[in-house]
Amino acid sequence: MAAVAGGEEPTAVGGSSQHQAPASPPLPARHTPVTPGPRASRFQAVLDSSLKHTLGKISWDNFAACYPTVAEKSPAVLRAVQKQMVDRLGALCKKEFDSVLQGRNVVAKLNELEGLVSEAERRRDDAGVAEAPIPPHMLPPDQVLAAHLAPHLAQQQSQLNAKLQTVQAHNAKLFSDIQKQRAEMQSLMGLLQKVLEDIDGANGQMDGIMDDLSKETRAVEAEMANP
Repeated sequence: MAAVAGGEEPTAVGGSSQHQAPASPPLPARHTPVTPGPRASRFQAVLDSSLKHTLGKISWDNFAACYPTVAEKSPAVLRAVQKQMVDRLGALCKKEFDSVLQGRNVVAKLNELEGLVSEAERRRDDAGVAEAPIPPHMLPPDQVLAAHLAPHLAQQQSQLNAKLQTVQAHNAKLFSDIQKQRAEMQSLMGLLQKVLEDIDGANGQMDGIMDDLSKETRAVEAEMANP
C-alpha cells in the first residue's frame, strides 16, 4: 500500500502542474461608507423636522379643544393621555422611517451620490473648467419653462414649417395657372382683334361693292327711263 501510494503521488503532482493558473479575482466593489454623509444627514434632519412639525399639531391646546369637559375637570389625566399619544405616534413614525431607510438602503445610496458628486467636481477641477455650470434648481423660472417647452415648440414649429411649405407650393401652382390663363386670354384677345380687323376690312370692301351696285342700278334705271 505504501508503494502504491508512493507511485501515485508523483502522477498527481505532475497532473496538477498541467492545469492552467486560476483567473484573477474581480475587483472589489466601490466602498460606500455607512456613516451618513452630508446629504444623508440633511435628509434625516428633514424627516425629523417634518415629524416634529406634524406632531406639534397635537398640542395641548388643540387636544383640549377636542375634549373640553375632560380638560376642565381632569386636565392632568388629559395631559398624560396627550403626551402618551404624541410619544407613541412619534415612536411609531420613527420606527417606520428607520425601516424604510434600511429597506431602501437610503443612507448608502445618498453616500454613493455624495461620492459621485465629489468625483465629478474633482474631474471638473482637473479639466480646468473656469466656471461651474448652474444647477437646474438654481436657474430662473423663465429658463426652466423655456427648457420644458423647447421640445414641444420645436415640434410645433416643424409642423408649421411643413404647412407653410405646402401652402407656398399650392400658391406657386395657382400663380402658374393664373399666368397660363392670362397668356391664353392675351392670345384670345389677339385673335379677336384680328377677327375684328378682318371684319372691318370686309365691311370696307362691301361698301365699295354696294356703291358700284348702286351706280349700276341707277344707270340701268336711267337707260330704261330714256328708251
